[in-house]
Amino acid sequence: MSAAPPDGDVEPLWRSRARWRLKGALLWPAFWLLTVGDALLLGQLPIAGDGGTAFVPALLLSGFFNLMAVAVVAPLVGAALRRRRRDLPGVIAFDYAGTALLLGVTGALLVGGLAHRSALREREHDMIVQRSAALQFMRREAPAEYRRRLPATTTIRMEDELFRTCTPGDDPDRWFCVYVATDTSPPGVTGDQNRESNESLRAAGGFR
Repeated sequence: MSAAPPDGDVEPLWRSRARWRLKGALLWPAFWLLTVGDALLLGQLPIAGDGGTAFVPALLLSGFFNLMAVAVVAPLVGAALRRRRRDLPGVIAFDYAGTALLLGVTGALLVGGLAHRSALREREHDMIVQRSAALQFMRREAPAEYRRRLPATTTIRMEDELFRTCTPGDDPDRWFCVYVATDTSPPGVTGDQNRESNESLRAAGGFR
């Protein structure tokens, strides 16, 4: 029967194992905390679309991103980390890699949301500028029946910096329409011979 190890050998081993366990206990608490935090972030700073993402879809999206980071990327990064630090147990290397990747996902969502917000502000500015230019043109060029209905003007975005703005007349099937390009200053305004409404074009698809 082997002798028990001296007390001086047992205590450092116990402490070492406890320390590694504490260091390796970050990943899953961080996963749940950051998944909820990312969902809230997507609600305030969406990375796509014109408005914030509702909480449940945002939670599903952030959960997908984080799960992919932990399940797919973290094992590869953890293995690479172990090659550089042989003293790390595999579980700890995986935990470090996964936690770092989760923080990276949050950082990427933040950067993407800020960039998208800047793009949204530019689009809102373009919408204001084009409407002003279109109304000025219509006040000069449109017949009286259309000028009376300028408050009912509608707009669709044909391309990033090209808009079609229309005003109804006495005949509901005939609108006075112009194209407005905001890639120049002042915006370029061109009359459209097509009297079809924006709603009719939008129904065909592809326009906002």
